[in-house]
Amino acid sequence: MTGKEELLKLLSACVVEMEDEKIIPTAQAYIKAGYPAAEGILYGLVEGMNKAADLYENEEYFIPELLICSDAMYNGLDVLSPHLGKHDFQKKAKVVIGVVEGDTHDIGKNIVKIMLETAGYEIIDLGRDVPAAAFIECVKNTGASVVALATLMSTSTGNMKKVIELLQQTGLREGVKVIVGGGPISAAFAEKIGADGYAVNAVEAVKLADRLVG
Repeated sequence: MTGKEELLKLLSACVVEMEDEKIIPTAQAYIKAGYPAAEGILYGLVEGMNKAADLYENEEYFIPELLICSDAMYNGLDVLSPHLGKHDFQKKAKVVIGVVEGDTHDIGKNIVKIMLETAGYEIIDLGRDVPAAAFIECVKNTGASVVALATLMSTSTGNMKKVIELLQQTGLREGVKVIVGGGPISAAFAEKIGADGYAVNAVEAVKLADRLVG
């Protein structure tokens, strides 16, 4: 029988090496051996996703590779999650994420979503081309404490400002941190529209969220 440490390394390697098929029997073997699901997720799947994120940050991996790594991670999660105890994980803050109105490009947003989920945040994904009012409605209904706005279109950047203005008008702004990102966005733009922070990529988005609400 394969030992626990070896199986954790295999789970991690399956994520990093984009083995989205092989990870399923590996995760099943881990559970069958009686090892804790929470450790399999943290020290296997999350460890692998963190390594993949490092490769992405160092420009050795790009968005297509990161997406396949995340597919492998989710396949592993499908096997391990049902075996979690009720109190195995303390969820971090709720994050409402979406691509603002006027933009349908969502690959970058999806990567940020995956990385935030991996880091333990509870994600409410509104998708793409999201009207400003929908973000406000979601914050009201869920009590989310972070709003993450993305766009790749310079023509849509004004809708980020609109979300912040609506948060102010509805009295919700004080209880919500707003983070922004995407191709045409910069730290200077984030400051100009009154956002709480800007992240250049998915890895930095997690660090930023941890700083703001951790």
